[in-house]
Amino acid sequence: MKEYKDCRNPVLPPDLHIPDPEAHVMPDGRVYVYGSWDQKENIYCSKEYRVFSSDNLIDWVDHGKSFDASQVPWVFDENAPKYPSSIDWSRLTPFLKKMIEKDTKDGKLEIPNFPKDMLFAPDAIHKDGKYYLYFCMADASEGVAVADMPEGPFRDPIQLPCGGIDPAVFVDDDGQAYYYWGQFYAHGAKLKDNMVEFEENSIVNNIVTEEDHYFHEGSSLRKRGDTYYFVYSSMVRGKPTSLAYATSKSPLGPFKYQGVIIDNDGCDPQSWNNHGSIEEVNGQWYVFYHRSSQNRQQKRRLCIEPIFFNEDGTLQEVKMTSQGAGWPFEINEKIAAYRACQLSGSVYLAPSNNGDEVLTGIKDEDEAIIRYVEWEIPIIDISIEATGSGEIHIFLDDEKQASGSITLEEGEIVASSFQGSSGKHQIKLQFNKVKELAIHSLYFR
Repeated sequence: MKEYKDCRNPVLPPDLHIPDPEAHVMPDGRVYVYGSWDQKENIYCSKEYRVFSSDNLIDWVDHGKSFDASQVPWVFDENAPKYPSSIDWSRLTPFLKKMIEKDTKDGKLEIPNFPKDMLFAPDAIHKDGKYYLYFCMADASEGVAVADMPEGPFRDPIQLPCGGIDPAVFVDDDGQAYYYWGQFYAHGAKLKDNMVEFEENSIVNNIVTEEDHYFHEGSSLRKRGDTYYFVYSSMVRGKPTSLAYATSKSPLGPFKYQGVIIDNDGCDPQSWNNHGSIEEVNGQWYVFYHRSSQNRQQKRRLCIEPIFFNEDGTLQEVKMTSQGAGWPFEINEKIAAYRACQLSGSVYLAPSNNGDEVLTGIKDEDEAIIRYVEWEIPIIDISIEATGSGEIHIFLDDEKQASGSITLEEGEIVASSFQGSSGKHQIKLQFNKVKELAIHSLYFR
């Protein structure tokens, strides 16, 4: 078990890539995050899960491995039940049509070849003194395992009577549990009291779809008051980088599309998908989501933002930030490069030879944003640790005119002064005259 202190975004150390976060406040009062684990390059997820928890969203405990694909008995069993995929091939969505057209070679659809025992996105819930982990695998099978503690270890997996990806589980105020799953089309069903079987004739197909809700994958359900919020990865902006939501007065719909909660487009040049959840923690609601890194669609990292409801129950869209659930960065506080929350151009975050992470791949006119930094004095010094050379122009908030500039020479830590009003600010770094430039960190003094 490890502990991480004073966490902002990304929440975990930069070498821990935990995407698809489902966050739940469990009976002990702590919030537990269940997600996938991007362990390797160029492939989503892995064959293991691990669990993280916090009582304040700032200090986190890494509970280690909670479940392993080797525990699943049916993956390589040819006699195990095979359930149809959640994809309805008779109703091709616009995205599916594009995918088929793009990936068909010589009349054959080329589907990515994942190991059958790869564990994709999970969810978990507490009911009647037990904790249930719902998981899916690359062979489209889905299952549930049980534990005595929220962090696991989870054991005794049972196959569920459905096929697809991205399970979600929800227990209503009356104790009735519901299960959701699917890609392109989301499906739902009532769970029996044993949490491992569906109630007979309770399946509702296509409760959220690409055509009506821009649904892509990543179902997640929460309740606020008498309204059910169905959160999911959305195609509304052309690729599934946004988390959108639909609402209903019933856990099995019908659901009405409402809008976007957060969009991670711009976290990395190759940013492709998002997956997450919302949860109320200590009286404040938050969105838990991921960002890709290292100029890849993978290497995704856990991030958190506070979210806010309007009087009518709709949600305001929020921006990605560096401070996350914590506080703004302060004067004399080192800001590591991997805290940059939004990138523009070719720049991306990657490990350096020094063991830290740097902004690299930088070209002229590229930009990197830190949200937020706070100070109380009008004249600020900024110091930047970098290798290579180039000019960096510093913009505050949405200003069109740079507040200051720095010229970097090879291997130097360079400081410069600029003027800015006191308060909380977005910092945008714009790069020019770049020559093998890599940014390690920055300070404000």
